[in-house]
Amino acid sequence: MTEKDKHTILSLRGKGLTYGQIGKKLDIPSNTVKSLCRRESEKKKRCRNCRQLLAPYGGGRPREFCCDECRINWWKKHPDRVQRKTFYRLTCVGCSKEFDSYGHKERKYCCHRCYIADRFYSVIESKDKPP
Repeated sequence: MTEKDKHTILSLRGKGLTYGQIGKKLDIPSNTVKSLCRRESEKKKRCRNCRQLLAPYGGGRPREFCCDECRINWWKKHPDRVQRKTFYRLTCVGCSKEFDSYGHKERKYCCHRCYIADRFYSVIESKDKPP
């Protein structure tokens, strides 16, 4: 495919034609048109926070931010877009206090100290007591 063909495809896409319409018009498969358009749009991808051009990403999920600092700042500014899990109100097996568990309803202990105390020290105490 020549540069002229690529330019023609992108200009037709910019005018609002679908992949199928462009494919029929230029007599090429619509998946080829779709792939070209996707590759070209990824080349012009910008950071969601600072709008800096992002380097093309080799594989996996496409990048949305240029650095960790931009990612953290953007999410701080847009807390409404975070998809939160459910909070569960549970009672700690170790100390019997109520606590909130974020996204994990099978949690048993409110903290590591309660886990260690209930798991290990209750066994030691029961061995020290006479039967």
